[in-house]
Amino acid sequence: MSNESEIVCSFVDSVLSYCNEFQSVHFFIVVDRASTDGTIDILHQLSQTDNRICVIWDESSRCVVDAYLRGYREAIAAKCDWILEIDAGFSHNPEDIPKFLAKMQQGYDCVFGSRFCPGGKISDSSLKRYLISWGGTFATNFLLGTKLSDMTSGFEMFTQKSLQAVLDNGIHSKNHFFQTEIRVFCHHFRIVEVPIHYRFASSRVKNSIILEACKNLWRLTSKRLQGKLWQSQLTLEDSHHNFQETSKY
Repeated sequence: MSNESEIVCSFVDSVLSYCNEFQSVHFFIVVDRASTDGTIDILHQLSQTDNRICVIWDESSRCVVDAYLRGYREAIAAKCDWILEIDAGFSHNPEDIPKFLAKMQQGYDCVFGSRFCPGGKISDSSLKRYLISWGGTFATNFLLGTKLSDMTSGFEMFTQKSLQAVLDNGIHSKNHFFQTEIRVFCHHFRIVEVPIHYRFASSRVKNSIILEACKNLWRLTSKRLQGKLWQSQLTLEDSHHNFQETSKY
């Protein structure tokens, strides 16, 4: 989360409103050096009245990926059973969270939000961003043999074991392609997509980010050709869930 002072309270309240059924909830909010509008001060105030909120000041973050990875590691260290990743600012709609929870309760290792599956949509965005996301999905599925309808979204949920396996594989991208890396590494897990509504995407996409994505896609393609793409895999026994107990995230 960066500069979201005007909406941070409503966003936190909205996300937590879908967590009431869980016995234990940890809401990790990573704030990096890009935040200069007092968002972190508001979050600290919220955390004083709600112990579910864990504010993480990630001053050493060099890029957006560092912030995500910090959040993942904090959730794993807290031994969360299920780990949900959601962007702040309402670009991801918290109202979609129950769809993820319902699928996790059916025994999946990973649940991925999709803008392109039936029921999914993108609004308040540019045609350029749409084409980049759709084209990235097509190229990834074609070159790497993946099957998801959306390979570039960042709204997703994991079991602790599946997310740890992804991190063990290693995330190399320093830009938004890391979301694609994650979905590629989950290809052999028990995965499913749910439709999401994505909004407010910026139309600005730097050429350097597109170039970095192409380089990483080629790197993964080369690894696939060498039979070295998936180094960490779950077995059905490893990913077994006990749904008689209340999970947490």
